Amino acid sequence: MNKMQLWKGRFKKELSKTTNDFNSSISFDSRMYREDIEGSIAHATMLGKCGIIKEEESADIIQGLKGILADIESGALQFDMEAEDIHTFIEGELTKRIGDNGKRLHTSRSRNDQVALDIKLYLKKEVVNVKNLVVDLIKVIADKAEKYSDTVMPGYTHLQRAQPITFGHHLLAYGEMLLRDVSRLEDCLKRMDEMPLGSCALAGTTYPIDRTITAGLLNFDRITNNSLDGVSDRDYCIEFASALSIIMVHLSRFSEEIIMWCSWEFKFVELDDAFSTGSSIMPQKKNPDIAELVRGKSGRVFGDNMTLLTIMKGIALAYNKDMQED
Repeated sequence: MNKMQLWKGRFKKELSKTTNDFNSSISFDSRMYREDIEGSIAHATMLGKCGIIKEEESADIIQGLKGILADIESGALQFDMEAEDIHTFIEGELTKRIGDNGKRLHTSRSRNDQVALDIKLYLKKEVVNVKNLVVDLIKVIADKAEKYSDTVMPGYTHLQRAQPITFGHHLLAYGEMLLRDVSRLEDCLKRMDEMPLGSCALAGTTYPIDRTITAGLLNFDRITNNSLDGVSDRDYCIEFASALSIIMVHLSRFSEEIIMWCSWEFKFVELDDAFSTGSSIMPQKKNPDIAELVRGKSGRVFGDNMTLLTIMKGIALAYNKDMQED
């Protein structure tokens, strides 16, 4: 196995294929190729501006990275699934294309702070995407609530009919829950908006870097203050997973009510054919499969949240390979 490994300098034997397959993360971290390249372009720009590498070397690296990004997105370049991770793959491809200048990209950078950066860049986008989806759902709920503001239905406690309410009022209860979910996502994004690059492996670097340049190029609000913390915590992942778990609690409760409401026992609503399925032998049925799937998929999100908590609870500072499972 002659694949590029950034750490193998002192090793005399090749890594066994079994070890490489178990150690490799490219099967899942390859989704962060764009973030990895964006971070590398910003890093190369900073290295050139600070005089750590020559401006022409910086420009050569940036041009090479842009070419790699274009080729990945066009399908001209496929991921090598034998590479250890996305960082190694891209740096190896860069060196293949532009020669030794490609190796200068790793100056004053470790994969420890690189992966922390990639995850934050990726999650910052995902937080915004999820927030927009939740806001869209709130708008739909608000529209339906207005439409049915005068439609009377029973309100329940203990699943027993208690007092008359309107269907609109009932729907807006979920609107309020989702509004708080939006607030949690916004708060999560604020704490996530710290740029870790420059922390290096754990103790920073002796090169005269300017982290604020990199942070500005990548649209981070600020830089991390402690290099150990910068590479070794994933509380922003846990916080996002926790916010997603609460969202899924709300969606699961809503789905449960939809499932009940469209049953013959309640018959409060009828689902649109476009969002229902039927039975191959019982033609009278209209099944609320989509609501059931939402209710079921909540367990996957809860499990991912618990996985992150379990991974992180016993890890001493700083980086440990357990964190590859984040």
